Amino acid sequence: MNLPTPLERAPESLAPGRDLWLKREDANELGAFKWRGALAALTDFRANGARAVVTASTGNHGAATAWAAVRLGLEAFVFVPSAASRAKLALIERQGAEIRIAGADMDEAKDSARSFARERGLPFFEDGTEPAQYEGYGRIAEEILDRAGQAPGAILVPVGNGALIGGIGRALKRRAPETLLVGVAAKEAPVMVLSFEARRPVACDRMATFADGLAVRVAIPCAVEALVEVVDRMLLVAEREIARAVGAYAAAGIRVEGAAAAALAALPRIEEAPGAAVLIVTGRNIDEEIFRRAREDPESFPA
Repeated sequence: MNLPTPLERAPESLAPGRDLWLKREDANELGAFKWRGALAALTDFRANGARAVVTASTGNHGAATAWAAVRLGLEAFVFVPSAASRAKLALIERQGAEIRIAGADMDEAKDSARSFARERGLPFFEDGTEPAQYEGYGRIAEEILDRAGQAPGAILVPVGNGALIGGIGRALKRRAPETLLVGVAAKEAPVMVLSFEARRPVACDRMATFADGLAVRVAIPCAVEALVEVVDRMLLVAEREIARAVGAYAAAGIRVEGAAAAALAALPRIEEAPGAAVLIVTGRNIDEEIFRRAREDPESFPA
């Protein structure tokens, strides 16, 4: 499981003159943080008698569910949208799950998965709804604080469905409430920011980001509750900003996917927090075509 994942000083080129650290969740064998929540949740499912689980995913969650299922002796069915990342589909396949392609986006795939689970009498593992996931993600904050020695001034976390920052935030507020916790979402997938501002889940029909880990259209109520409870600020970044950040990481020798790059894209807007800043590098599983375009032509992405 490669624990704890590295907390390392960022290359100077990423933020000249700043005390910046990277929490390298991409260093895990799956290339993303999702295994932490999946293993914890599937352990609970198995304890309650499950022999198989059904989930929906844009990629990393599905791969993590499949990975955890193998280790726990469970069968996994993973529903993915038709536009799912090829790199992430290959990752899911390597973990041995049965893949079902359904729907144009994550939320349509989720509807199909939920119906399939109901028909088969199987538990549906909705990413972001299981309490065990939040506890698993809380370990990221614990590792940062244990390794850093003193609390960072700010931690920036990419926000898709909100479970990651919810788990990090709950652990952080117990041990270092003075640390500024900042969530970063895509401008083209703003539902979690809108929900955070409204203090309740809101409807949103916009979801067109290349950062598939941030591609959420329907807010999960318990995740919104967690955001309101623990997050200090929520920011939106444009596709072009995310692409530039992918390229900046690449120039520093680090391959990241769009969701991971979002935190770096938002960093210039965080000036008020004293001390070090920590970026959660959520994953590295990016399609080669998108990776090349972000490196070579970031201005081709929407501003």
